[in-house]
Amino acid sequence: MKQFSVKVKIFVVCCMVLSMSCSRKIQPGILADKPPVVTDAEPPVPPETDTTIADIMPLQTLAVAAARLDDYLPILEGKTVSLLVNHTAMIGDLHLADSLLRRGVRIKSIFAPEHGFRGTAADGEKITDGKDPNTGIPLISLYGKKQAPSKEDLEGTDYLIFDVQDVGTRFYTYISTMHYAMEACARNGVKFMVLDRPNPNGHFVDGPTRKPGYESFVGLHPIPVVHGMTVGEYAQMINGEGWLPDSLLCDLTVIPCANYDHKTAYTLPIKPSPNLPNMTAIYLYPSICYFEGTNVSIGRGTNKQFQVLGSPGFPKGDFEFTPVPMPGSVKPPLEGQLCRGYDLSTLSPDSLRAVGRIDLSYLIDYYRNFPDTANFFLKTLYIDKLAGSDQLRLQLIAGKSEAEIRESWQADLAVFKAVRRKYLLYGDFE
Repeated sequence: MKQFSVKVKIFVVCCMVLSMSCSRKIQPGILADKPPVVTDAEPPVPPETDTTIADIMPLQTLAVAAARLDDYLPILEGKTVSLLVNHTAMIGDLHLADSLLRRGVRIKSIFAPEHGFRGTAADGEKITDGKDPNTGIPLISLYGKKQAPSKEDLEGTDYLIFDVQDVGTRFYTYISTMHYAMEACARNGVKFMVLDRPNPNGHFVDGPTRKPGYESFVGLHPIPVVHGMTVGEYAQMINGEGWLPDSLLCDLTVIPCANYDHKTAYTLPIKPSPNLPNMTAIYLYPSICYFEGTNVSIGRGTNKQFQVLGSPGFPKGDFEFTPVPMPGSVKPPLEGQLCRGYDLSTLSPDSLRAVGRIDLSYLIDYYRNFPDTANFFLKTLYIDKLAGSDQLRLQLIAGKSEAEIRESWQADLAVFKAVRRKYLLYGDFE
């Protein structure tokens, strides 16, 4: 009889697994550019991995904050909201805007960061205001004529909700847009809510810290290149460290992810911007974005963005490519020129993630072998903005080793890590 009972239990579990597997919708892949639309799809479900018996236990399933409807819908009851979102603000296969509209939440306007609401605009491309054709909601750009909502934009808004997938680097501009939105809310008596999402580069902290005098849209705050925080944790740091001007304090609510910590490997279901098409690019991004300040292409204008390195006349490497205009990069660096260098696209995401730090070997090797080092850096010295000071550029010129360069970061990293711990919402990687 006991044996029969065990068999019955196993049969029930198997039936549950089969039922869950059959009822789940296929989630969009990271290469998909799926625009948010109001559809008649089934109610949203949180992104999950392939079904296993472990999925029967909800506490073991990672859920982004937007999927935790019971945690924030009661707060929004009777309120008018505006959204600061893009194409990544998805709950399963349904956009946050559509989800809220279905539940009767009043949405006044939608603010769009760099790359626009649809996430298809090229890097640096200015975004104009408009109206979402699917919902009729006004779209207001925060990457064009202005970087923050105006008083008029926020009039009648009770909550401004931020839901944008970040990749955990100082020069990825979504956190700068979040800063300016928090400031605008603080000035105009609007509450700010962050629906948190995992940070794919949240498993380490590394890189040079931005120094005074090098403030920019790719470096607003005195933090290292890789900060190891989710946007929710980072919003708490902006508030807590007094980084908003005029001693402003934002009325902040953070809805956390469920069952996530900083050791969790999170594969993004949708590419976060046009030139980060897959996890290989996302993991390489902190190490090779510095090339944006040089006369070396990192693959904009190809189908291997942030996965290749090349320039005309480079004497090493066996990979060649020619950047051409394409969606997401209408004027790529070194357009139309045959570039020679390295193909990094064959590196596995797992191997890149396991490194757990910025890899300077790419930059050091390329500089030392560049045929004309006097013209390696762009005349604008944009690399100084990316690095947060002129120190990295001068170290490369001086022939410093990777170990020597990394050693120069350590004191600042120790200070930052101590501050960072105050604002963590999830278990840390160390």
